[in-house]
Amino acid sequence: MISRDGDNPPGRRTPQQEVARLAELRAVHEAFAWFRANSRELEDLQLELTAVPSPPWGEAARAEWLRGRFEELDLAEVQMDDLGNVFGVLPGSDPNAPLVALSAHLDTVFPAGTPIQVSREGGKLYGPGISDNGAGLVALLAMARVLKEAGIEHAAPVLFIGNVGEEGEGDLRGMRHIFEQPRWADAICTMVVLDGAGTDTVICEALGSRRYEVTVRGMGGHSWSDFGIPNPVVALARIIDRFSETTVPSNPKTTYNIGTIEGGTSVNSIPESASMRVDTRSASVEQLDRLERALREAVQEGTAATSGKKKNGLTPEVRIIGDRPAAELPSESPLLKMIRAVDAQLNNSARLQRASTDANIPLSLGREAIAIGAGGSGGGAHTVNEWYDAAGRDLGLKRILLLTLALSGVPEE
Repeated sequence: MISRDGDNPPGRRTPQQEVARLAELRAVHEAFAWFRANSRELEDLQLELTAVPSPPWGEAARAEWLRGRFEELDLAEVQMDDLGNVFGVLPGSDPNAPLVALSAHLDTVFPAGTPIQVSREGGKLYGPGISDNGAGLVALLAMARVLKEAGIEHAAPVLFIGNVGEEGEGDLRGMRHIFEQPRWADAICTMVVLDGAGTDTVICEALGSRRYEVTVRGMGGHSWSDFGIPNPVVALARIIDRFSETTVPSNPKTTYNIGTIEGGTSVNSIPESASMRVDTRSASVEQLDRLERALREAVQEGTAATSGKKKNGLTPEVRIIGDRPAAELPSESPLLKMIRAVDAQLNNSARLQRASTDANIPLSLGREAIAIGAGGSGGGAHTVNEWYDAAGRDLGLKRILLLTLALSGVPEE
């Protein structure tokens, strides 16, 4: 078990020795066998949950579904908070030990009203969100079930979380809310985020991102009779031209993207407003700050160049619509050592990676956190043709189980 301050008690086994000991336990072998024997049941569960809509800002139906599954498993403290995050606790032998948390996000990228059709074709499952994050949610439920049924004694309580708001403009609102609540923020020591398929990565570096909506407003008018008054679309074009000249470093990798542009009502109308949405990303907070300054300068310059000295000028507004913090797990992190030991035990090759996940929030608060896949493979992410292949799922589940047991602490037999 990892202590609150991240240090191992004196005389404790190395992570490799501890994971090897756990892997030899009879109950762990039985759990591994359960993963293989119930692979079809897990596929059926994945199809069932994927058929429950969970659009951005509309995860309630899937949250209720998950709460029902937690109650069926007889977890303790099953509850849903005011945002729709769902919780269940598997008590440990030491009720005062810090919580080990496993989480999987409930939301998908698909807006409300998107037709959801799930199917099994050959060895693959199909459906919007079937892998991201159907795979993670199935792994969450599989862990809760196998830990209860295997009867493996563990010291630290294990907290299971289905959280909202991971995708897109959800801006990690579910995970932010969890760590704003003393009940959880004061108790969670370590967090393992289960997101998507695969076993080949360990996301231990949080990619920072900031997103903006830039709007330029004016008087608007008729293209003929009001010709000459400042045009918000022209101003937006000038802003884009100026901002796109901003240089960015390759190390740390830093990017920006103008993803959407809107404005105007007809070809013969001078628009009253025009807007765009901008995404910036970097591993460096300083680079994100620099891009924000460059964007705001471009907005002022582009608007002024279009308005000129005309009385009826333009008014710009820059609104932040997303802010995901950058952070990273130290190379000597006990959690990082433990997942490496698990991968070595399972002969699994995984690379350390930087990405934007729910782990951004605990990492930015100095907590031990990683994001890993739930096994199997997937493709077509964020499209209605998304698929998941369960071949290799058991490796992902073994990986999660060994890591959870190592973190929560299992006494000698």
